[in-house]
Amino acid sequence: MRDILNDLDYDQYLSDPDPVKRAQIQMRTHLPKRFYKEVSLGADGENFAILLDGRPVKTPGKAPLVLPTEAAAQLVADEFAAQVDVIDPVTMPVLRLANTAIDGISQEPQAVVEDMLRFAGSDLLCYRADAPDKLVERQAAHWDPVLGWARATLGARFILGEGVMHVAQPEASIAALRAHMQPRAQPLRLAAMHVMTSLTGSAVLSIATEAGGIDAETAWLAAHVDESWQIEQWGLDAEAEDRHDARKLEFLAAVGLLEALGPAA
Repeated sequence: MRDILNDLDYDQYLSDPDPVKRAQIQMRTHLPKRFYKEVSLGADGENFAILLDGRPVKTPGKAPLVLPTEAAAQLVADEFAAQVDVIDPVTMPVLRLANTAIDGISQEPQAVVEDMLRFAGSDLLCYRADAPDKLVERQAAHWDPVLGWARATLGARFILGEGVMHVAQPEASIAALRAHMQPRAQPLRLAAMHVMTSLTGSAVLSIATEAGGIDAETAWLAAHVDESWQIEQWGLDAEAEDRHDARKLEFLAAVGLLEALGPAA
């Protein structure tokens, strides 16, 4: 019998970073039929494996698909169980995070930490509008408390600027974030936090959410202050709404994985 999922070429289904475009592409692509009846979990040392009809799942890189907590493994198992007639990787965001963590991030976790710190060096929360006044006030209301948390909790002070001109952040602040990230340099945790950073444009929002400084909805609203303002002024088209909803689902999947992993050691 074939190795579980070895015949899935993930690249052809996940061929665009935008979740809506991926969905559009996969609609034109033949998806493999669901070939299993039962999804369960099995012990793999101190980890938990996902079993399809009793056989362990492997990543696209042919590594065992195992997760460190039962709750995290259950999230992936639930995604497999939710597949009906075909296996659609677009609808399995936690599985994609796990595959990324195991096949990629585990080889070089520090590179992911440094990429997040590059985001922090030009963090969304530091670039403010100079007008209109209501947008300026809204940015401050959503962003200042998060930056205040980073300053009070992590010792990271950020410098604000107006417009899009680059503002260099204090080296001590980036160093403080790096120190905070070191105990969190675990592949699955980094996979989730990096996705959250990419989706929001803010490493500070990702770090604050993971640490429990803010909740997921607060982070998502903060990341979309400018977008929400534009929608209020000009309206929202259906494609943009679909893209927003798809990105939020990915964000919430990453937050859910963090919660399932539990606090960092």
